Amino acid sequence: MRYAAHTPLLRNDGSGFYCEAGGFHIDPWNPVARAVITHGHADHYAYGCESYLVAAEGETVFRARLGVDAPIQTLGYGQSIDINGVRVSMHPAGHILGSAQIRVEHRGEVWVVSGDYKRQPDPTCAPFEPVRCDTFITEATFGLPVYRWPDPAEEIARINAWWRANADAGKSSLLFCYALGKAQRVIASVDPAIGPILTHGSVERLNRAYREAGIALPPTHYAMQAERADMSRALVIAPLSARGTTWTRRFGSHASGFVSGWMRIRGARRRRAVDRGFVLSDHVDWPGLMASINETGAGRILVTHGYINVVARWLNEAGYDATAVETRYTSSDTEDAEQLNMEEEE
Repeated sequence: MRYAAHTPLLRNDGSGFYCEAGGFHIDPWNPVARAVITHGHADHYAYGCESYLVAAEGETVFRARLGVDAPIQTLGYGQSIDINGVRVSMHPAGHILGSAQIRVEHRGEVWVVSGDYKRQPDPTCAPFEPVRCDTFITEATFGLPVYRWPDPAEEIARINAWWRANADAGKSSLLFCYALGKAQRVIASVDPAIGPILTHGSVERLNRAYREAGIALPPTHYAMQAERADMSRALVIAPLSARGTTWTRRFGSHASGFVSGWMRIRGARRRRAVDRGFVLSDHVDWPGLMASINETGAGRILVTHGYINVVARWLNEAGYDATAVETRYTSSDTEDAEQLNMEEEE
């Protein structure tokens, strides 16, 4: 596909990717008049925007994050809307419930903003769909060749085995993972026959949003209301920011684990002071990143958040017109993002 050398259809204006022709921002980090949002992680939206356009599949999640009275307009996957002569549509990103790639078309030129995305199967969200375009704006959270994800079914089997062994020993299993998306993916995938699944308040609130959207999750219980007798066989799902706090003392002697793509690197588990690490990411790995870029057919690639310079250099050597773009996006797989999005226990 072609790409134009004139004024770009989208540009980083300091508040997010701005489409001047359409008069809207994609994933702004400051309040703007019109925001088009890829997904509900807090580094991809700003409070106080005059209007939000989001994927219909994630409306309950967005209302849980932005408030029930937020000025939200929804658009189903594959549907399109005209905004001041610019055609905008949303396509599954496979990251979390309601995550979308944003396709923008104006005067025959097509740009796609990936947001965060993954290629592995996930029972809690629609799978990623490649979208053809002239310019592709991609994340690069795990943009190094070392990041190659194992089979997610094998990692879930490892979590189940760890949980079962702890339960047989009479110990709770505290499993730390991001409260939105990762937590629900794990809950939907583990074996609830092993024992009760207890949750931190920030996780349980988002579980409700997933259930309201029709996502099947096994029963979960608010950890602070659980009986002591339930804790010895429990899997306790909590954000990493709860680690080492007074909240964890309720569980007495327990085992701890962390679910993240960062667990692919030796030493990451030790730095986060947990007993076990499980490699399960809601971001694309290196082979998936390269395949996704190729499948778009785009000649120009803009690389955001993560190993942006490494990926841009690699792509330029491979014949693409690639540029690293600094943004304020972080990653739902980082401890910094956990702290940013931490919601206080009820």
